[in-house]
Amino acid sequence: MSGLTSWVPEGLDLDRPSGARIYDYLLGGAHNFAHDRELAEKFLVAQPNAREIARLNRAFLRRVVLFMMANGIRQFLDLGSGIPTVGNVHEIAQQADPETRVVYVDYEDVAVAHSELMLDGDERARMVQADLTRPSDVLDHPISRMLLDFTEPVGLLMVGVFHFVAPEKDPNGIVKTYADTLVPGSYLGFSQFTADMMPAEMARVVEVMSRSRDPMYPRSRAEITELFDGFDIAPPGIVATSEWRPESPTDTSDDPRRAGIYAGAGRKR
Repeated sequence: MSGLTSWVPEGLDLDRPSGARIYDYLLGGAHNFAHDRELAEKFLVAQPNAREIARLNRAFLRRVVLFMMANGIRQFLDLGSGIPTVGNVHEIAQQADPETRVVYVDYEDVAVAHSELMLDGDERARMVQADLTRPSDVLDHPISRMLLDFTEPVGLLMVGVFHFVAPEKDPNGIVKTYADTLVPGSYLGFSQFTADMMPAEMARVVEVMSRSRDPMYPRSRAEITELFDGFDIAPPGIVATSEWRPESPTDTSDDPRRAGIYAGAGRKR
């Protein structure tokens, strides 16, 4: 990004690359800095298919939001929402129903600052700066309590973020805490990197990201399936992003194994 604009937070450590800004760069965004781009280029060397992986994951986000809306969801909690790019949850959802409410959650300063700028004036979409691994900070936040009615079904989104949650953080416990807050009929939409596909490339990516503020922890299909405890997983199950209910040729890949990320959705019992 050339030049610092007014939305860049004061005191931001530009020398520490972040996962959110690297993802922004891979998607072709402009809200990243020199050290992010430098590490992102190393990411691309480790995983040459990274831009395609990012695009397919972003396309999954759109489809899973519309899938949830088709099943009655009109409020969303988007954890690890990252830096806004075209096709954010509130844009997708409010186009289908302008009354839909969305709470975004991220702890990355640039993601929060730019989200707040983008959402200024939208009373039905707000940003919460919090660490998703501390569910009470998210669920008890005044914005979450103001916008989301937890007596009604909620669409919980963990899209392209859980690979940043370390095993020692008790990932199953984190998901369960959120799930316990949701009423039956709520949905979970989930995607994350796996070493089941392209294991050599994934090992190199893990090594590259160990130099950032956001190390990565790929998970197997079995481990991801466990996170859906208490949810009925919707067909086609936990699959590559390109295989999850594709709607057009741009949603697919010549080789699903090159998608690099598992995706799925489930309805709370």
